[in-house]
Amino acid sequence: MSIGKETLGEAVRLLREAQETRTPCAPLRERLLPAGDVASAYAVQRAMTEQAVAAGRRIVGAKIGLTNPAVQRQLGVDQPDFGVLFADMAAFDGAEVDVTRILQPKVEAEVAFVLGRDLPYEQVTVADVVRATDHLLPAIEIVGSRIANWDISIVDTVADNASSAMFVLGNRPVALPDVDLRLCGMVLEHEGEPVSVGAGAACLGNPLHAVAWLAQTMAAAGTPLRAGDVILSGALGPMVPVTPGAVYEARISGLGSVRTRFSGLAG
Repeated sequence: MSIGKETLGEAVRLLREAQETRTPCAPLRERLLPAGDVASAYAVQRAMTEQAVAAGRRIVGAKIGLTNPAVQRQLGVDQPDFGVLFADMAAFDGAEVDVTRILQPKVEAEVAFVLGRDLPYEQVTVADVVRATDHLLPAIEIVGSRIANWDISIVDTVADNASSAMFVLGNRPVALPDVDLRLCGMVLEHEGEPVSVGAGAACLGNPLHAVAWLAQTMAAAGTPLRAGDVILSGALGPMVPVTPGAVYEARISGLGSVRTRFSGLAG
């Protein structure tokens, strides 16, 4: 069952209004019929992406969410989700980020893949991902939700671009063979104190698995991953609410570190 034009337009309007007024909206899951329909949620995400591109924003990659089995169980799903990364969502390593435009901001540490080859296949192996990867970078994803109180189901987060707001990439490229992605440890620090810890195994068993899933999912949707794309492969540990004025630094073994400072706090 495809989403109706009126329902689609109303969902897009609510998300846009939430961003513009800085007032989170109620969950969308009961509005997208049949209630809780993930395909309808992706239709909302596509409509918002198309509007963004028409307004001049440039797509530079994608992010993967719901890669932790515990979070999947919490939301009652058995697969990850994805959203779109735009060039204006990127921040420089160490830069101060003004998050007043981000609703209910949180941060999480991830491995970023930068592709050197296209991945146009609907059947993708880990070997395909290895060949296509040009290099890796440590990353901090700044997530946000236009849904009030983070009261989200998979439908709500998918419609809201997988709750993605901004991202910060490290500056030192690392070759994939130089890192054991399954065992790489991660610590995310707030003012020098650990606030989130994890490892590559928390991301679908290995971040490579997450990227393979994304590649085949997007190829099947007719929007395959391309050379040059940045892929945020999924959180290595729990996400953490942002504190105003704070510095956050993510350290991932084998990849180095990346940091950012926040100048304010979204409402």
